[in-house]
Amino acid sequence: MIPTELRRIEGAELRSGDPKLEISSVVADSRRARSGSLFVALRGSRVDGHDFVADARSRGALAALVAPGRARRVGGMALLEADDPLAVLGRLGRRVRRSSRARVVGIGGAAGKTSTKDILEALCAPHVSTLASEASYNNELGVPLTLCRIEQETRLAVCELGTGAPGELSALASLAEPDVGVITCLGPEHLESFGTLEGAARAEAELIAALPPRAPVVLPADEPLLERYLRDDLRPVFFGGQAGADVYPLCWRPGDGATEVGLSVHGRTISLRTNLRAPHQALNLCAAVGVYVALGLPPSELQRSAAAVSLSPFRDEERPRAGGGLLINDAYNANPVSMRAALSSLATRRNGGRTVAVLGEMAELGPDSERWHRAVGRRAAETGLDLLVAVGDRARAYLDGATGLPAVWCPDLESAAGALAGLLRPGDVVLLKASRAAGLERLAEAIE
Repeated sequence: MIPTELRRIEGAELRSGDPKLEISSVVADSRRARSGSLFVALRGSRVDGHDFVADARSRGALAALVAPGRARRVGGMALLEADDPLAVLGRLGRRVRRSSRARVVGIGGAAGKTSTKDILEALCAPHVSTLASEASYNNELGVPLTLCRIEQETRLAVCELGTGAPGELSALASLAEPDVGVITCLGPEHLESFGTLEGAARAEAELIAALPPRAPVVLPADEPLLERYLRDDLRPVFFGGQAGADVYPLCWRPGDGATEVGLSVHGRTISLRTNLRAPHQALNLCAAVGVYVALGLPPSELQRSAAAVSLSPFRDEERPRAGGGLLINDAYNANPVSMRAALSSLATRRNGGRTVAVLGEMAELGPDSERWHRAVGRRAAETGLDLLVAVGDRARAYLDGATGLPAVWCPDLESAAGALAGLLRPGDVVLLKASRAAGLERLAEAIE
């Protein structure tokens, strides 16, 4: 982070300490504090950050940003107070972004944001000093923390921008001020807030509205719900699964060591090898390549980094199972779009054993939640899987759609762990997927 004096943090009042002290990093988790850190104490539903001010100091933090009267003074540590520490953090992140020379890429969409972000970071890093959001740091806390990591030498910042309600993405974009926008896809997400697919499209399109004139915007081809939001003063790049898009896959051939890929990039054929395997990653790669080229980076150099993409935890994370077979841990999040993609990918992985989908519930789908769960169950049956294990109350609706597919319902994680011990066989390829709230990754050990 560009060094910032405590007295220059807008909206916070210094209660103790030297106003000329310079902070060199910003953290909201005391365990990540180090020498020169500003610790932002936030109160959550389970943890109150004000209880960890002393811990942050013990790890080297020189200052804490707290709510009035919420934290005691700690020796050797400056204390700043603000009525809304999170808002102050947002303003600080925006100021760091504005004082840097970095171009910012904002990535939105119903699914694939994190993978696209990870791929883009890998593609760009050999050519330009690049940082990207950690994991899924895509909300009102994660975005400013990412911006505060921008260094003087940073030339590209890749920010994932999430949304769960109208106006949220617009607010995040006002902090990140992206120079390039990406929408990975549209689909049924957060329908409790958006109401309809059209409402979800309107929310994602807040990113388009936030872009400056002449900015590149990378969009899925043939997406009618976005057409009305595309401005004449932007430079669109379309990616898709077939000819006609600016970037689209010509071939995707997974092998034992790597996937052979052919891409059409603005009419030019590019061949490369990548460690990505799941077929749905082809479109995420196309979206990332669309940004890469829009940034002016050389298509001929894509091969240098495509072979070693590092995806964030719980995204297509593959681990061998004892006795043979494979666990595909994709349990970080889920909606109907990403579920369909994951199930289709699983169907291609059978290698002597069975294909088994262990699915938890999809959250925030509104009054039609049961219908969306039935549709995913139907998709599981259509892809020819061998076994479906549904976990959780709402997940029971998967079974209603999975006609003809052997299926088991477990009410909770504990019962699922016990059931899987008897259901799984050596050689099975097992997919774990659910919305984040389901915590389905806790079944990984039982499956491995």
